[in-house]
Amino acid sequence: MRRFVAVSAAVLAGIGLLTTSGSANPESAVPDLAQHAVGGWTGTWAAAPAAAVPNTPDGYPGYSIRNVVHTSAGGGRARVHLSNAFGAAPLTFGHVTVAVQGTGPDAVPGTLRSLTFGGAPSVVVPAGAEALSDPVNLRIPADTNLLVTTYVPEKSGPVTYHPAAAQTSYFTRNGDFAASESGAPYTEQTSVWHYVSGVDVQGGAEASIVTLGDSITDGVGSAAGANHRWPDYLADRLHGRFGVLNAGISANRLLLDVPGSGAGQNALSRFDRDVLGVGGVRTLIVLEGINDIQQTPHQTDPDAITSAYRQLVAQAHARGIRVLGGTLTPFKGWRVYDDTLEATRQAVNTFIRTGGVFDGVVDFDAAVRDPADPLRMRPAYDSGDHLHPGDAGYERMAAAVRLDRL
Repeated sequence: MRRFVAVSAAVLAGIGLLTTSGSANPESAVPDLAQHAVGGWTGTWAAAPAAAVPNTPDGYPGYSIRNVVHTSAGGGRARVHLSNAFGAAPLTFGHVTVAVQGTGPDAVPGTLRSLTFGGAPSVVVPAGAEALSDPVNLRIPADTNLLVTTYVPEKSGPVTYHPAAAQTSYFTRNGDFAASESGAPYTEQTSVWHYVSGVDVQGGAEASIVTLGDSITDGVGSAAGANHRWPDYLADRLHGRFGVLNAGISANRLLLDVPGSGAGQNALSRFDRDVLGVGGVRTLIVLEGINDIQQTPHQTDPDAITSAYRQLVAQAHARGIRVLGGTLTPFKGWRVYDDTLEATRQAVNTFIRTGGVFDGVVDFDAAVRDPADPLRMRPAYDSGDHLHPGDAGYERMAAAVRLDRL
């Protein structure tokens, strides 16, 4: 299988349309979970908006973009979230559809549905805002690909996107083909997701699990188009009982933004939109902080990182969301590794395991480290860059999640 090569934040900034286990706190510490899955809606797929596509002052007027997204849970109705989070002007969606994917950009016949917004066939989304479609009746299987197609009729300003999709999507510059079951008009490809930020289903899963993180949650190092990120493997283990929503952004940090990098806002800044604002959340798994340590400027005071964890947990608990802390995985051999950075990682992991702040621990570090050299990732799990796991590593990480803690 072809691998999706790990890329730097600087490279991610230039990607646009391409033409060619531990102790838990008492359960009583977590507020009542009965509020979740309001109306029976749960998230089945999500991608956190990360940035605006560079050099798109006019947006993509006249383009139909057919985003390929992968479900974790099924249901009998669907609704779609669209984002103008990083836009600078109002954005008009002239036509939006959802369908089950056949082959490539082809829809399975009879599954394509045009979406409305408050009963209207189009919607204007202000800069910095998001839109939620009306529900449509459509049988959505778990563990399948959907096509979410957007048509933008006019200039809109910068385009909100998620850079590291590890998935091929499709587009045409030639007008409104959102309602085309045939993929024939979609002659160009892209490796990123544009505009679409979530899909909810009704009548299936009990609730959803959100995974908040960076490139390791985003799936950098996994095989392209294979849905082999660790949250995907976790969804496989859950068999549609819960939706699993990926809120990972490559190069993302807990504490600092990296302007112009495509790395998104820091985790505390985006927490409301990417975690608290998504559908039917029961449990959050946090795996974030290695970029605060290894990126410049390096954060070598573990207290700064653990303070951010305390805030994430406090805000999640205020919404009745259980929080599991994931230990930071080994990175010895990565290009900036040194003893000072390793000492910070060790101190952060000790806090995650023993600090009593999280409702449970997922010991990703113990799951993937090399028994012969515990500061390094086991070679069989390493994508080759000594920071990002490969497919086997991501599968092992998902296996480390105790399902009875979710």
